[in-house]
Amino acid sequence: MHARTAAVSLTAAALLGVGALLLPTLRSSATDTGSATVTETVTGSRTVGARATGAPAAAPVVFAHRGASAYAPENTLAAVDRADRLGFDWVENDVQLTRDGVPVVIHDTGLKRTTDVANVFPDRAPWAVKDFTAAEIARLDAGSWFGARYTGTRIPTLTQYLDRIGRNRQKLLLEIKSPELYPGIEKDTLRVLRRAGWLDRDHVRSRLVIQSFSAGSLKKVHQQRPDVTTGLLGTPAIADLPSYAAFTDQINPSYRSIGADYVAAVHALKGAHGKKLRVNTWTVNDAATAAKVDLLGVDGIITSTPDVVREATG
Repeated sequence: MHARTAAVSLTAAALLGVGALLLPTLRSSATDTGSATVTETVTGSRTVGARATGAPAAAPVVFAHRGASAYAPENTLAAVDRADRLGFDWVENDVQLTRDGVPVVIHDTGLKRTTDVANVFPDRAPWAVKDFTAAEIARLDAGSWFGARYTGTRIPTLTQYLDRIGRNRQKLLLEIKSPELYPGIEKDTLRVLRRAGWLDRDHVRSRLVIQSFSAGSLKKVHQQRPDVTTGLLGTPAIADLPSYAAFTDQINPSYRSIGADYVAAVHALKGAHGKKLRVNTWTVNDAATAAKVDLLGVDGIITSTPDVVREATG
């Protein structure tokens, strides 16, 4: 990627609904090798939908999907650090519960695809996350499947994950995964966030969004912490959008399911915090698709290749 200077504006109020999403910051971006090549200045507000009408608009917010997961094992601290070296503030992750109630960061409800669980615990198929304790999961290698250099990488607990992104000064789009499997996961997740300092005013205003495919789960989060910004994953019918706006601030659909009319319909409504509903679409990993959804006027793009999307939309 060639060196460039980009002025990036983001709509602060609409994403978090309380206060500004991103305060003016100056951050060095980096190539995949870690050398700084880009300086980005976050200075203003995004004109939502402007690209669809041909008017000037700032680039959408880029969220590093499961960290920079095209370049490091997904949902690990290595992926978070790679996103940081690439210059990305926002990271997306998934949270589930262990058998003993510890929130851990992993996408699949099973452990087999991204760990060596079948070798370590051969007699415990189908190796569901919920059937293993936190101590057992901590024994698993969650990196060698991706590449030999990541051998020994572990599945982080949510506490460990928060500590790392806190040190990196990153921001979190947190997905509550399969809440139907984990009664009480909303309360458990919020408890860890609170203990880690992620429910103070600064984090709630500008550094945290909780999302889920489950409307019921988001309602629980909203009831327990009405100040926290929430996002519904999926593409509800336009006629149903007002009912979701009562407890969420974002509608976050697959890029395959939306057009400019849908984005405009979401933007026409105000969310739970009285701000315009936002649209963050997923999972966009190539430049052509990134440019296409950018023209639809989306507010954010969730991607495993954040550098590619930034180059295509910045």
